[in-house]
Amino acid sequence: MTSVPNESAKAGRRRIAVLVPLAVFLALVLLFLLRLYSGDPSLIPSALIGHPAPQTNLPPVAGLERDGAPVPGIDPANFKGAVTVVNVWASWCVPCHDEAPLLMQLAQDSRVRLIGINYKDQPDNARRFLGRYGNPFGIVGVDGNGRAAIEWGVYGVPETFIVGRQGTIVYKMVGPVTPDNINTVLRTEIEKALKAGS
Repeated sequence: MTSVPNESAKAGRRRIAVLVPLAVFLALVLLFLLRLYSGDPSLIPSALIGHPAPQTNLPPVAGLERDGAPVPGIDPANFKGAVTVVNVWASWCVPCHDEAPLLMQLAQDSRVRLIGINYKDQPDNARRFLGRYGNPFGIVGVDGNGRAAIEWGVYGVPETFIVGRQGTIVYKMVGPVTPDNINTVLRTEIEKALKAGS
């Protein structure tokens, strides 16, 4: 007589043992899909927005010159006094090749300063890259081991930051500068920083 309720109880426990992991798995799949399709990946928020630019000292690219003078490396003082566009790039980065001409256009705006962080690159390759497309940067620092990229919260190259006059990061763009976003996003954020005086 007691074997029927025991069998029912065992069957119920087996059903729960199967359904609970299945429900957890389906919830994780749903969460993954929601995050995957939740919007533009270039709009990933940065924890550094509103904070001072990292105190990054980086050496110059060996042998890199602009207008006959050596291009200096990065000193933290470089991030104060002007609105600065900081671009993290590398010669081996395919989207960096696509965005290079657009950075040259941006460099024509005398109201902003462009600084490059050359990420895990060889000096010869970096010089060749800038020789091919032109050098939009007045300052280029070498991040040979990737430490500066970690300090800046870089997810991957290319990434572009806007630093206000007081040395505070005001905007971050993940991914390349493109014909679609240079005017609608990047220049708009630069104008905001210029007006804010921050």
